Amino acid sequence: MSEDKVYNVLFLCTGNTARSIMAEVILNREGRGRFRAYSAGSFPKGVVSNRTLALLNEVGLPTAGLRSKSWDEFAKPGAPEMDFVFTVCDDAANETCPVWPGQPVSAHWGVADPGREFPDERSQDRALREAFRLLSNRIRLFVELPIAKLDRIKLTHELHKIGRHEN
Repeated sequence: MSEDKVYNVLFLCTGNTARSIMAEVILNREGRGRFRAYSAGSFPKGVVSNRTLALLNEVGLPTAGLRSKSWDEFAKPGAPEMDFVFTVCDDAANETCPVWPGQPVSAHWGVADPGREFPDERSQDRALREAFRLLSNRIRLFVELPIAKLDRIKLTHELHKIGRHEN
């Protein structure tokens, strides 16, 4: 992989309403033009979570144009060729993914579902903020990797290590 290349990255989740959407937006900011991030779901809900949009707005990240979409969009002819594919929920990691053109490097970066049932809104907001924090930290580690200098095996190892990072 080249130093000058802009890397395409796809974040996958089941519903594409929160975690994968947040990862897309965070990487597009943190990647400083070196990365172009996308997100999709295996069973997209069709709408982005209002809580997710509110959090992204609160922290000053753009939300225009965000939408919940199927991963099928990225397996069709003419779709951007991915360099990296990350699953960010355990359900999507266990599903049979489409065959991605170009053989992207992939890893699982599981994050607890902030959209699951909670006893109150405060707990749900706390879970969403924790998911955002964890994704932000992992993405910061990812963008600092010397991608062009790592062979595929070492790069895959580093990506899996980032996926286990809990801070």
